[in-house]
Amino acid sequence: MSGEIIQDSIRQKYGAAANQALAGERARCGGDAGGCCSDPVSEHLYDTTETEGLPQGAVLASLGCGNPTALADLRPGETVLDLGSGGGIDVLLSAKRVGPTGKVYGLDLTDPMLALARENQRQAGVTNVEFLRGEMEAIPLPDASVDVVISNCVINLSTDKPRALAEAFRVLRPGGRFAVSDVVVRRAIPAAVRQSLELWVGCVAGALDQVEYRRILAEVGFEGIDLEPTRIYHFEDARAVLTGSGLDSEVLAREVAGCIMGAFVRATKPLTSEETTPMSSGECCSAECCA
Repeated sequence: MSGEIIQDSIRQKYGAAANQALAGERARCGGDAGGCCSDPVSEHLYDTTETEGLPQGAVLASLGCGNPTALADLRPGETVLDLGSGGGIDVLLSAKRVGPTGKVYGLDLTDPMLALARENQRQAGVTNVEFLRGEMEAIPLPDASVDVVISNCVINLSTDKPRALAEAFRVLRPGGRFAVSDVVVRRAIPAAVRQSLELWVGCVAGALDQVEYRRILAEVGFEGIDLEPTRIYHFEDARAVLTGSGLDSEVLAREVAGCIMGAFVRATKPLTSEETTPMSSGECCSAECCA
């Protein structure tokens, strides 16, 4: 599968999920696909005291695997960027935490999700928020412009994770924090899972191995790297993740059980650092291209 095919499928399925939320239904990444956006994986991530007062569309469109706003230790006055902001639930929660002197950006590549997020912002009456259209591999913000990068079950969707993580590093100020919830692989998973387009969209097939995650974060310049398991997907969860993929979920769930986890990934940009930007495969590196 090419990166373009995967990205087109992501836009289609998450656009459908946004439309479900707009219609008052629980979003499910479109269709019947399982993955991180299936029950029970996406249930009970937020306390009712957090979601109270939020627009229904923001809650219905929540497709994450964790609650990064509860773990990121956001402070009044900080500037936050949410990669893959979806319907905006984590952006709106972050806006409360950073207060009127802070700012929160939500970045998403799906137009229906951006429309939903902006409507949720309007309903919530939140003014310290801005939603941007773009890709996490090319974040439309200046260098050293945010204090914290958060994300909720989205980095696994990137087809160029070294570049996405390098971009997160670039936009962080020195001393800034990377604090994301993501799906992470604990050990090898079957090739059939890795090759499933439905499971790419469902946040599983593209998930990084925990050792590889640490390695890439270190290579782009982060320090203080920590992966904290928040939920290990055992048999029932694994079966829910695989349902709708077109694979034999009953058989593969036994192989996948315990291999996949939701994790909170932390890292810090050093106070002084030399940034690196990995090239995508096939990217031109001649003097003429790079001048």
